Amino acid sequence: MDVGLSVYDIRAAEFVALVQAAEEAGFATVWLGEHVVLPVDYRTEHPTSGTSTNESHRAKIIDPATELLDPLIALGAAAAVTSRIKLATGIFILPLRHPLAVARMTLTLQGVASGRFMLGVGSGWLEEEFDALGVPFAERGSRFDESLAVLRAAWSGGELVGAGPHYRFDTVLATSDAVRVPLVLGGNTERALRRAARIADGWFSSGNPTFEEAGRLRDRLRAHCEEVGRDHPLPLYVRMAGCDPADLERYADHDYEHVTVWANQLWPADGDLATKRQRFLDAAGVLLGDLTSGVIR
Repeated sequence: MDVGLSVYDIRAAEFVALVQAAEEAGFATVWLGEHVVLPVDYRTEHPTSGTSTNESHRAKIIDPATELLDPLIALGAAAAVTSRIKLATGIFILPLRHPLAVARMTLTLQGVASGRFMLGVGSGWLEEEFDALGVPFAERGSRFDESLAVLRAAWSGGELVGAGPHYRFDTVLATSDAVRVPLVLGGNTERALRRAARIADGWFSSGNPTFEEAGRLRDRLRAHCEEVGRDHPLPLYVRMAGCDPADLERYADHDYEHVTVWANQLWPADGDLATKRQRFLDAAGVLLGDLTSGVIR
């Protein structure tokens, strides 16, 4: 089993330092979450609010004190100073951007990362954020599905045409040669699970499922994969609440292959970068134990 870090609410320079330390500590992947803007006094509730997948989530996911990053720029900076750790968005709100622009950015990032980048995407949940950017919230599902198709076509190399209801464009070229960008889909609803089983290269849990809920989600995903006749396993990235080594070992004992913990449980809030780095490495050593190259033996 390998262990990843979920990162959110952090300054840009500190994020790069964290990724460097995470690579040294032996984490397999860093996932960077995002929002584009901070709507003030928003009313929309996160889909996991009040459920067992909301453990460790704060009441307000974003507020004026939250430090937001552009994930593709930040991951590009991290890619330039690392060589082994995988870099992923967890998650990128796809309907807020034109898919051709996302294709260009991700092709560039994959080149900088030498193939280590994964694009984790979701349809979004914060209605006021969509309103601020002029994207109809009610269209997020259809825009999401259409964007996925455009991205796959753009990454595959050669010419493509946009003929959908949201993104119409004449023949364009994003890349002549095919570039593999693994597409990881988020979401815990049955619709999201079915979509991931059908078209994704991986699935990333929303919120922090309990161990029991993670098992239920894994069973549902396996059932959906069987239903669609998927001919290769779907990697599942489960986010764990807390950072207890015993809990991590429990996932390993039950054959989970990819588990993610929140970085803010290991990376201190106070101190200079050197101090934060050392305290993080010490905490990571306790959590990971005999972890080698991101894999628990």
